[in-house]
Formats: sequence, structure tokens, C-alpha cells
Amino acid sequence: MKLRCAVLDDYQGVAEGLADWTRIAGRVETRFLHEKLDPDAVAEAVGDCDILIAMRERTPFPATLFARLPQLRLLITSGMRNASVDVAAATRHGVTVCGTASNSEPPAELAWALILGLARQIIPEHNALRANGPWQQSLGADLHGSRLGLLGLGKTGRQMARVGLAFGMDVTAWSSNLDPAVAAGLGVKAAASKEELLETSDFVSVHLVLGDRTRGLIGEPELRRMRPTAYLVNTSRAAIVDQQALLRALRDGWIAGAGADVYETEPLPADDPLRTAPNFLGLPHLGYVTRRNYEGYFREAVENIEAYLAGAPMRVLG
Repeated sequence: MKLRCAVLDDYQGVAEGLADWTRIAGRVETRFLHEKLDPDAVAEAVGDCDILIAMRERTPFPATLFARLPQLRLLITSGMRNASVDVAAATRHGVTVCGTASNSEPPAELAWALILGLARQIIPEHNALRANGPWQQSLGADLHGSRLGLLGLGKTGRQMARVGLAFGMDVTAWSSNLDPAVAAGLGVKAAASKEELLETSDFVSVHLVLGDRTRGLIGEPELRRMRPTAYLVNTSRAAIVDQQALLRALRDGWIAGAGADVYETEPLPADDPLRTAPNFLGLPHLGYVTRRNYEGYFREAVENIEAYLAGAPMRVLG
């Protein structure tokens, strides 16, 4: 009898064509789910599965869910870190959790798309052109000669810094554990404090991991410290920025605008006020959504299943 596998949250319907699933077809029956499941419906929809493949944090796996999936033996997540999977609970329930490689370049590229879109008012100008509206209605913000403030100088932050320097920007960075020597080696100034970075930057981009030290890191006091001509971009995790404070900042003009690719509830509810907030450029969590990333995710998911079936699990998280 074949094992049952489900690929969750395949929103674009591309997973089946991006890997060679025939490699496991003799022993595993795989189905692809294209709609987001309500948390209460996950166990009912895939309770018969021995293997599940999760896309990033689209479907959380808390301890309570593992208790409702007694058949599950292997959970594969894209990427080698997934804060929405309770790995300890998985282990207690006899579930092996494996990950895949994930490229850091796509999120940095998308962050620059947001920065450029905000700076040059790309969406309003495009919409005006399509509607035969005003010709040249905005005055763009220059990148060259302005300051890019990076909250976080990890893999993605470093890529952001290199591009900022190529644009001729003055790049500064801050995090609670930033090494000034590392920053200097990249041509980046280490800000003395978070407050200094916010007060002196024209563009602030968030590249931090969500945790106890970073949750709510940017709230009303921090947003009020920013220049009224400055822009904030968040492609990391929504909870790093207080969402209600961000709404007030946009509505009351504390900052010039904001861009985001991450939200506390995803997909973003239809009535979420961010959808209509002024000077807000939002994208539906596309940072990691590129062909190269997806090909790697699903190809390595198949490899992980093969390794598990051979009794030698690979890329195990825990």
C-alpha cells in the first residue's frame, strides 16, 4: 500500500511541474492542494497523510495540530527554519521534520522593488498613465546621496547594503548584536543606536528574524522618530512593526510612506485597513516566490522523501 503525501498551499498550482515526482510515485501517492486551509480544517483535509510538504509559514503546525495527525510521519518545510512549526511537538509525536535550501537573494530583490516603487511613485504614475490621467504628477525621491538604514545586517541585509552602495547611498545599519567591524568591512556605518538609525535615514528597511527581542521593535515612538520624508520597508515579519502604529503613521503623515510584503494574517483579510492606507505599497508575501526558489524547494522535498524512505532522513530540523 502506498504512503499518502499532500503538498499544502500550492497557491499558484506549480508544484507538480517543478520537480520529478515520478521518482517516488512507486511508493508514494502525492496530491496537491491549491487553496489555503482554515486551521481547523487541516486535520480533516490531510489526516490520512503520512507525509506533508509545507510552504514556508502558510500553514502553522502547533502542538495541537500534530495531536490531530496520528498518521503523519514526515513533515517537510521549505527553508531550513520555520517558526510556525513546533518541532519539539513533532518529535514527541514521532514526526520527522526536514527542510530544504532557500535562496536569500529574492527577498533582497523584492525589498529593492518596494523601495524603488515608493521612491519614484511607480504605482500611482502607472495607474495615471493607464487611465490617461495627469502626466508627471509626482516628484520622486532620490536614492543617490540619501541614507539607507538597515535594521539587520545578516545575509539579506548585506545584499541590501551592496546594492545601496552601488546606488551611491550612504548605508548605515543597526541590530542588537551588530559587529561594527563587520559593518565597516562592507562599507557600512554601524549606527550607535536604533534611534539614531531611524532619525537619520531616508529609507529604513527591516531584515531581522522575529523573536522576543524584535517583536514590536518598531512602534509608535520609533515611527515618530523617523523623518516625515522617510520611507519604511518591511519584508521580514509583520510583528516586528506594530501594525496599528504603522497605520497611524501613514494616515497622520509621520512618514512619507511604507512598503510591506508581510502581514500578521495571511492572506491579508479583505477588510484590513492596510489595503486602503495612504502611501502604502503592499505585496502578497512574494519575497521568496521565485522560480529558482520553488524548483529548489520541491526538488529537495522529493530528495527528502527518498532519503526518509531509505531510512536515512536528510536536512533534519531540530
